[in-house]
Amino acid sequence: DSLRSGVTCPDINELFNNPTDPRRIVPGDLTNAVAVSAGNFHNLALRADGTVIPWGINNRGQTNVPALLTNALAVAAGECYSLVLKADRTVIAWGQNDVGQTNVPPETDDILAISAGAYHNLALRADGTVVAWGGNIGGVTNVPASLSNVVAIAAGAVHSIALKADGTVTVWGSPSYGLTNVPASATNVVAIAGGYGHCLALKADGRVVAWGYHYN
Repeated sequence: DSLRSGVTCPDINELFNNPTDPRRIVPGDLTNAVAVSAGNFHNLALRADGTVIPWGINNRGQTNVPALLTNALAVAAGECYSLVLKADRTVIAWGQNDVGQTNVPPETDDILAISAGAYHNLALRADGTVVAWGGNIGGVTNVPASLSNVVAIAAGAVHSIALKADGTVTVWGSPSYGLTNVPASATNVVAIAGGYGHCLALKADGRVVAWGYHYN
């Protein structure tokens, strides 16, 4: 469809009704997990000791965790690739790399947070700026030049979302479905999330604002 824009992994429809779908089978020895992330074909779990446990479909090497990976702080699963933030604030990635999604740029140092979309990634630096790389579908990696004071990031399929320190939200990428039209009510925001074709913003008063693709 238009969101995938010609970049594909194996047909997910073939997997939905499979009772032995490996994405549903959590490793029996997985304990002490402190964070998880779900991609389209695989999952990642971060353990308290800084190791990463993958499971699911390994069609692009996304569950092949590098042997020497330790001291992980955060995990993010993309369509068919994996992203990890380490304790030294650097980022590593592995798996599908047809549009550069695992080519971590050199400016990804002093990173505080990561987010993986379908085919692109976002990294939040300690100075409040954002680094983006991977498939530039709809301009998702074209970070606005004036964007600063960012405190949180979220990567969707064809859009990128940033939460600023003043509680406002910036979205860039494909204008499809109104993704980049941030509602006027999205103020005093404290958390954000990006879906396949929509955005969510949690306000300080506990209310949620949603916009983007609306399926009836």
